[in-house]
Amino acid sequence: MDQLLDEARSRQLAEQIKSRARKPFENAYQAALATAGATYVQGFVVYASKPYRLIEHAWLELEGVILDPNLPHLKKKAADLSYFAAQKLTLKQLKAAVEEAKEDYPDDDPLPIYGAMPYEYYGDVMLGGKDYMQAYRAAEAKCQELTRGIGDKN
Repeated sequence: MDQLLDEARSRQLAEQIKSRARKPFENAYQAALATAGATYVQGFVVYASKPYRLIEHAWLELEGVILDPNLPHLKKKAADLSYFAAQKLTLKQLKAAVEEAKEDYPDDDPLPIYGAMPYEYYGDVMLGGKDYMQAYRAAEAKCQELTRGIGDKN
């Protein structure tokens, strides 16, 4: 994770868009619509507190920091979160992808966005291209690192 999470701005943004639990992609989408100049990011977040796990997630990047409108629902300290970006979209790209998904698959949720096919399946049910696989592996390695670190202390 090269960028730091701005906890105060993330919580403010969550309140502004009325962020909802278990809706990371929709929350990030709504936050992107409400935040001029932000980049929408999909990837994975790793919790550095028990249980150690990685979750497919979405957030924003703005002015060199991470803004996560899902932060209040994660119930973790900002310092305990690591973000691994798989895909970044400008607002224009994001809107176009959502509109295309709504047209092509009107009965399905348009988010998350996985980019162009062909997709590669990995993890339990997730899919995405090589960028997703690289982000997934990096997040997985972070989980293993955290697990080893705790094991070494006992």
